[in-house]
Amino acid sequence: MSVTAPSYRWHLRERLGAKGIWKTTELVPLLAERGVVLSGPQVYRLVAKVPERLSLKILAALCDILGCGPGDLIEVGVTGTPGPPPPRRGAKVVELSELPRPRRARVDPNRQP
Repeated sequence: MSVTAPSYRWHLRERLGAKGIWKTTELVPLLAERGVVLSGPQVYRLVAKVPERLSLKILAALCDILGCGPGDLIEVGVTGTPGPPPPRRGAKVVELSELPRPRRARVDPNRQP
């Protein structure tokens, strides 16, 4: 059994290159014109790494600057990850729901250790 997980690829660097923007510092004033104020290091991380979180304001500003849509910057997909391995041949598989439940412990406050 495999488990599916969402995956995505970030195409900002390629889109910037297609527009002739080669330095991340060139992007700082373009973002600021659209009300997005980010430092040089923040813009560098936005371009060089895949962001874990991205505000819609930044995404909209990038799309406006590059003349593209969100789907041009973010390629969404699904990857399959392997599930648990199948039981070994001859191994006994126990359903936990079929096991008896443990008895609840009673604490006697008068008992001395």
